[in-house]
Amino acid sequence: KIRRKRPELRIIISSATIDAEDFLEYFNSNADGDDRSQDDAIILSLEGRTFPVQTAYLETPSPNYVEAAVQAVFDIHMKEPKGDILVFLTGREEIEECCQEIADRSLTLPNMAPRILPLPLHAGLPTEDQQVVFEPAGRDTRKVIVATNIAEASVTIEGIVYVVDCGHVKIKTYNPRTGMDVLTVTPCSVASANQRSGRAGRTQPGKSYRLFPQSAITSGLMPPTTPPELVRSDISLFILQLKALGVDNVLRFDWMDSPPSEMMIRAMEFLYSLKAIDDSGRLTKPLGTSMAEVPVDPMMAAILLNSHNFKCGEEILTIAAMTSVQNVFVFGEGAAGAMGEIERRKFTAEEGDHLTLLNAYNAFVRYGRQSPKWCASHKLNYKALLRAVSIRKQLGKYLERFNIPVESCEGDAKRLRKCLVTGYFKNAARMLPDGTYRSVRENALLHVHPSSVLFTRTPSTSWVIYHEVIETTKSFIRDLTVIEQDWLVESAPHYYTFRGGKFKPE
Repeated sequence: KIRRKRPELRIIISSATIDAEDFLEYFNSNADGDDRSQDDAIILSLEGRTFPVQTAYLETPSPNYVEAAVQAVFDIHMKEPKGDILVFLTGREEIEECCQEIADRSLTLPNMAPRILPLPLHAGLPTEDQQVVFEPAGRDTRKVIVATNIAEASVTIEGIVYVVDCGHVKIKTYNPRTGMDVLTVTPCSVASANQRSGRAGRTQPGKSYRLFPQSAITSGLMPPTTPPELVRSDISLFILQLKALGVDNVLRFDWMDSPPSEMMIRAMEFLYSLKAIDDSGRLTKPLGTSMAEVPVDPMMAAILLNSHNFKCGEEILTIAAMTSVQNVFVFGEGAAGAMGEIERRKFTAEEGDHLTLLNAYNAFVRYGRQSPKWCASHKLNYKALLRAVSIRKQLGKYLERFNIPVESCEGDAKRLRKCLVTGYFKNAARMLPDGTYRSVRENALLHVHPSSVLFTRTPSTSWVIYHEVIETTKSFIRDLTVIEQDWLVESAPHYYTFRGGKFKPE
């Protein structure tokens, strides 16, 4: 629709793994025509210089691909010529387990054998630790980089000749019935597997060792491409943006991949509860139209736009920025992890994670903005905090454009927490006697995530709001703040009421 009004507009979609033919068919207005000269979309491939890669498969699936990866690393190390190894696993825990096992087994290598140096690579590593993987190994030393899919396309590491691929990926899928993001390990796509293999042929001919049988591809066990985020995520923000573009009936919108209808319904209900849309499904003014512009999730957008009512815009801008970045605090294993927790206590607020993030940001701006060493000594992620500074500045410009005054609550934690409830009211839970929580809306059993400051603390009240819930082995809530029960009815009387002396969602 936009291109019809602006024929001079050119749209470029870039990716290393997408199915280009599907995008061509969707964006080409002449897709059904016979005259290809009338096409207004093309595929342009920019092939980098690559070398041939030999691919080997297991005959049968491995019951433990982490152990199989370790064995493959040592088989390569003892039998193949020099060249570094890149191992693909699904997450931090597997990576740390694999690196430790490689380090332990390397002690049994013959004295004359080259050394082997395992190095982790995942998004949770501080910048200085990530940089180590790009540095040349010492003499007679083979690097083994154990990584998540961050190494598929985001980075290029010189010297990789061998790839070991577990054939799996950790993927987040939204469950509209429970409102939870489910984090599961699942077979990766064929496109991802090919992308991983290609990392072995960047500088010379290489080899790819796939820890799964070839039948996993031919039988369809591995999907051709990764399911698009649109069909497995909370789409509230997408719907807001479509409505801001003038698409009132999102149910009839020509999606490239249509989201499940239940996901659409839950998103509309949620936006209505935030007062972003009215009874007719149209954006409210000015709240809904402003929320559609702010580049954060709808809950945090509502909190930002309500901050002037609580005179805490300065603090909310910081919290919004800090919840937009990941891995602010650096935690390792063993003694390093204990030290990380000790350092975090210097910033910990008894009210919970949001105020702890606020304290860490303020300390960074005051002492560490120009000092990566200060961040390293306090176990803070320097790169993540710099990103938070940039995001905060960007969000501040939106409030300025909306003529929303930005004031400080001057340390009034109560005002700040009440403001957080204006967006997070849906994500409310009550603590049970055993220390677990029960969500108010879905009545789901929840556990505090180990990364939360409330994991080892007893809060002053039994009620909390939380930023998100992730289901892995259990349903974990992250980024918690302690609240009072009556604040929920006060902030969202349309959503919660007291009936017969009991607290119930509408």
